[in-house]
Amino acid sequence: MQVLGIFAGNKDDGITAQMLDAVLAGVTAPNTTVRVNLNDYDLAMAAPRHPNRDLGKLDELLIESDVWVIATPTYWGHESGSLKRFFDALRYRLVRIDHQGGMHPGRFKNKHYLTLTNCYQATWVNLTTPVTDATFQTVDRVLGTAGLIKLGEAVQTNTWQIKHLPEKKRRQLTKLAAKINRSQRKDDQTMKRYLELFAVVALMTLATMGIQAGLAKLWPVGGFWWTYCSFVVIFFALLATILHWLTVRLHARK
Repeated sequence: MQVLGIFAGNKDDGITAQMLDAVLAGVTAPNTTVRVNLNDYDLAMAAPRHPNRDLGKLDELLIESDVWVIATPTYWGHESGSLKRFFDALRYRLVRIDHQGGMHPGRFKNKHYLTLTNCYQATWVNLTTPVTDATFQTVDRVLGTAGLIKLGEAVQTNTWQIKHLPEKKRRQLTKLAAKINRSQRKDDQTMKRYLELFAVVALMTLATMGIQAGLAKLWPVGGFWWTYCSFVVIFFALLATILHWLTVRLHARK
């Protein structure tokens, strides 16, 4: 299995490069790694009369690689310009577009990816005001549409004027690389997601009914509409709380 590391930062962005290198160093044999720096490629969109050979080279690497590791700093709350140009230039290669303009997974379906980013902001700032969320969401939106499966993500905060990646973060990235070593070439998680959704709904229903039973002892009001309305309100409150928690939990912020 080949792992492709994609560096999408400035040439002097050492922390982004160190994060990418830490993950690639954790990839073990028989898996192999390839590292590309987007600064070395012409990311202009191709045209019928003006083909872009650099895009063709990148396209070949994407096809040959089973796992993509995207490493980009977060600038102004978003991914770097080079990563944005990379996604824009390769749009027609990443997805299949139908006659109505709808985008569907193409030849990269069922490959895997990791996302790495960093920002100057303090950890507590990123936890309370999701500075890096938009970067993760952009990568997820593009690669999810292309049919790739996400393996994980990581962020390094407090990068202002630091030269070396903290050892604690290196250990975290090594653990993240272990997911690459365990991943399969193809992986359909549809059934897993249905089971997870079923489990969440079942637990929320149980919790809602438990809260209703407790309220009935404090406020003995019965009837169909009371039961229905209270169930909807409690269920919605639990759902909103869980979705907020998942947003924080799924997107690495520290």
